[in-house]
Amino acid sequence: MKDIFISAVIPIFNEEENLPVLTEKLTRVLSQYAKYEIIYINDGSKDNSERLISDYCKKNSSIKLINLSRNFGHQQAITAGLNYANGDAVVIMDGDLQDPPEVIPEFVDKWQEGYDVVYAIRTKRKENIFKKLAYFIFYRFLNKISDVKIPLDSGDFSILDKEIVNQLNLLPEKNRFVRGIRAWLGFKQIGIEYERDARNAGKPKYTFKKLLQLALDGILSFSHKPLIIATHLGMIITFISFISILVVIYLKLFTTITVVGYASYMTVMLFMGGIQLFMIGILGEYIGRIYDEVKNRPNYIVNKTQNIEM
Repeated sequence: MKDIFISAVIPIFNEEENLPVLTEKLTRVLSQYAKYEIIYINDGSKDNSERLISDYCKKNSSIKLINLSRNFGHQQAITAGLNYANGDAVVIMDGDLQDPPEVIPEFVDKWQEGYDVVYAIRTKRKENIFKKLAYFIFYRFLNKISDVKIPLDSGDFSILDKEIVNQLNLLPEKNRFVRGIRAWLGFKQIGIEYERDARNAGKPKYTFKKLLQLALDGILSFSHKPLIIATHLGMIITFISFISILVVIYLKLFTTITVVGYASYMTVMLFMGGIQLFMIGILGEYIGRIYDEVKNRPNYIVNKTQNIEM
């Protein structure tokens, strides 16, 4: 049961405070298997993360470094790690210790039962109430409108069979949402519940702007319903406007009532302008993604590697 090769893919961005504990825990958990590799993807860190990982690589050949030329983003860093992983199964996890390495043996046990994908389901989050609420709403909204059913409250923390990794690596899309792609692939999948820990040290790297971008990638990459909603909204407003025109004409020709009100007129105009800009924005997001695909630039550029067999 232990004669297997497990890879762990961990994107790193300014995690020097967490790397010592993370490396110690990962090494202890993964050393129970016949062979393992820990692939750290340094995503343009500005602190001492690269130096620390390089030192670990010199002491342990099973620890590997992929140094990206700049910060390409969390999902692109995961993609880079998956491209270089060699294990029979590959664990994806974050570098802030909110994803506990101690859960990995449970992943492996389920994988050995025959599941191609085993993903973690967050039962609790040790974060502020606003972040919890935002995640709660996002996952349920995404599940509601997505053409692919993405498991509720599941993040990137998971284990993937090598065949799943190979299939995922064949997908060239640029605005990547790995947990959505994972669900889209299908195969035999199961979730394991766990309590997501608080961040071990340092500040969260996912700012509100980055979280919003990730949410947009998830929604727009797996659903065209925003376009349908915009179309229906346009039709409804057009119908209401037509009825309003008929009412104004009727009042003018057949009654003594005079329709007046500069303020109400401006309010309606501003409302209509806002709706139009909103619809154009939705369309622009889709067009922007088409533009990214047409350019066909790589998802990331590797600056250098350590302990990586090319």
